Amino acid sequence: MIRRFIKKLWGSIPKMSETVTAPHMKRKSEDESESRQKKVKTIKKEPVPQMQGNPNTKRKVAVLIAYNGKGYHGIQRNPPYPSIEEELLKALLKVGAITQDHYDKPGAIHFQRAARTDKHVSAASNIISLKMVTNVENFLEKVNQELPNQIRIFGFKRTTKGFDCKTQCTGRTYMYVLPTYALAPEGMKISEEYRITDEILVHANDVLKLYQGTHNFHNFTSGIKPTEQKAKRYIISFECGKPYIREGLEFVTCKVRGQSFMLHHIRKMIGLMIAIVKGCCKEDVLQLAWGPEKVDVPKAPGLGLLLDELYFDGYNKKWGRDGLHEPVEWTQYEEELEKFKEEYILPEIYKGEKNDKVMWEWLKTLHMHSFDVESNNRRHRNQ
Repeated sequence: MIRRFIKKLWGSIPKMSETVTAPHMKRKSEDESESRQKKVKTIKKEPVPQMQGNPNTKRKVAVLIAYNGKGYHGIQRNPPYPSIEEELLKALLKVGAITQDHYDKPGAIHFQRAARTDKHVSAASNIISLKMVTNVENFLEKVNQELPNQIRIFGFKRTTKGFDCKTQCTGRTYMYVLPTYALAPEGMKISEEYRITDEILVHANDVLKLYQGTHNFHNFTSGIKPTEQKAKRYIISFECGKPYIREGLEFVTCKVRGQSFMLHHIRKMIGLMIAIVKGCCKEDVLQLAWGPEKVDVPKAPGLGLLLDELYFDGYNKKWGRDGLHEPVEWTQYEEELEKFKEEYILPEIYKGEKNDKVMWEWLKTLHMHSFDVESNNRRHRNQ
């Protein structure tokens, strides 16, 4: 009995090799272990903000801009002539969004414009794509301080690395603001009090509709042969809106939407429409102009033309809803863009027609056009 009691007592005493852990120490150890596991999981799941990271890292973006083109030789950079891109690149350099090397050679940062505008032509919205530093504090405010008031940046969005605003733009809408006296019948005495009739407005729209569809527009630009594939362009819609009064003159706004346009393309479509509606030539000139020979087509003034809207349907469908990228669309800026257009673009057109009589002077040259196959081609054809 005594031996059995001693053996049982001896077995209950912990051995030196065993570790004794107090209950409160055990709970503390378990709590610390559980806390470390939670911390690791939290770090792994924490999302990285889109615009954070190395502040010197350049990222591909689409930049929304608007401008009054008066005084500039178009948007495209062309030293030593003033251009919209030159002003923009200088501003980006000053705020540290690009380097001096990239200012000198913008091709290195894949600098591109979605639509090219000609000399003195404005844009109510246009898109620039490039790689730039996106972590500049108060970026929009700083850039706009460096730009003239007639050029504004409204916002930018991160895009895919391969985004190209020119090649991935699926459509463009342009406006042409036209004083209605330009459509008055040939030979009719006109003044600033002229007001368009419903009949003439219907005729103008009928002519504009003829442009819709795919046609060979080699006669509506320069330097492109009728056999070149790029001469064929698709016009989605073309219409003339209702008349309105500004600066004592009556105006209408023509809107054209197409996949893409060539140099002077829209101005020549407007010029020929005016000639047809006025009675300077017949509608069959259009069929002649779409043919293979060189035809004399008048080019309307650049003052009334402005780029209005751009579309990126293909890109937005593929990348804009993947959860990582934003669609390249700017509905949140519509009010700001409209305000800029009303303050900085349209008044220049109205005043230009009122004070400088730009369209009035152009109409004086309309009779100089033959609206026919050019003489050199005609002689060659008859030989």
